[in-house]
Amino acid sequence: MLKKLFFHYDYSLLVVMTILISFGLIMIYSAGSVWATLIYKNASPDYFFVRQLIWFAAAAVFGLIGLLVPYQAYRFAVKPMLVCSLGLLVVLFVAGSTSNNAQSWLDIGFFNIQPSEIVKITIIFYLASVFSNKQKSISNFMTSVAPPLTVVLVFFIIIAKQPDLGTAMIIVTIAAVMILCSGLRIKHVMLLIGGTGIFVYLFFTKFLSGVQSGRFTAAYDPFAVANTTGRQLINSYIAIASGGLFGKGLGRSIEKTGFLPEPQTDFIIAIIGEELGLIGILFVVLCIAYLVFRGFVIAIRCKDVFGSLLAIGISSMVAIQTMVNLGAATGLLPVTGVTLPFVSYGGSSLIVMVFSICVLMNISAFVNMRRPDSKMEGERENVEAYY
Repeated sequence: MLKKLFFHYDYSLLVVMTILISFGLIMIYSAGSVWATLIYKNASPDYFFVRQLIWFAAAAVFGLIGLLVPYQAYRFAVKPMLVCSLGLLVVLFVAGSTSNNAQSWLDIGFFNIQPSEIVKITIIFYLASVFSNKQKSISNFMTSVAPPLTVVLVFFIIIAKQPDLGTAMIIVTIAAVMILCSGLRIKHVMLLIGGTGIFVYLFFTKFLSGVQSGRFTAAYDPFAVANTTGRQLINSYIAIASGGLFGKGLGRSIEKTGFLPEPQTDFIIAIIGEELGLIGILFVVLCIAYLVFRGFVIAIRCKDVFGSLLAIGISSMVAIQTMVNLGAATGLLPVTGVTLPFVSYGGSSLIVMVFSICVLMNISAFVNMRRPDSKMEGERENVEAYY
């Protein structure tokens, strides 16, 4: 059965993902070479590059799991995943390490892990499982939608209190997309939109910290706070603008030499723009757009509701996180500390993204094996037996 799976994967996903990761490694070395020596004593310029390579090796292991384990099996792992994710978030408040005013990391010695990244894929599996099991009663909002929505809001509040507002908003947006695609009635959709609007308004007006409010101010008019919270965004503007169409050349960024903090993570797209120009930015955006496009194509072709919702959730996660990162670097959104998928430095994000795309490939294999082709009849029977 595994041999047949290998002949039906959508390998274009793997190729594009590998290109993005390889490109990201090059840019991490370029963007983080100076920053590593500025921040860490006795660190070599390849500090971030080497650590990302190690994370990539770990991501490859999780990618194999995503490729080889039938996606339907994750139905049975949803509850343990929810419990583990919630447990990790609770541990953060006791033993979490703080960086950039957010207590979002667990120090495991040589590396830090970010539990909120794990929560993203956990919520996707959870919602896909719940809504696929409740298709017959999806019209009943209180029994089919309200309970999972409550679970999502609990995770949102916990993550937002770290505070990691960027990841919290990504999780809620992914959940909203999956709920809207689950077959909800129009009146329930309108109720959900209205309720979400009220919740967001109350949250942003009553619960934002001073630091978070300052980020919104900086996004609106960074030049008004150029000496404080707006400095990072202004330097991002300078980097992108100075790169022009073709850039200054690989490794020739000025902003990465201490003007733009953490250039290898949140603002790596600004360094790409400075060194490789608009062409470099478009290359990254088009590669990610292809992954998202293929993901939604797989979701449409998948006749299994669980697999279809899973593909929608994964594709939405990649798309939304990309938009949040690009929005922060260009001033359309406040700076949130969200990584650019596959490209930015960050082990937890890389592992989750690689695993997710490999799960998407697994779904594509079963979709391709179920094509209405007479030559596929025997293979379709094997798929049913495999479930």
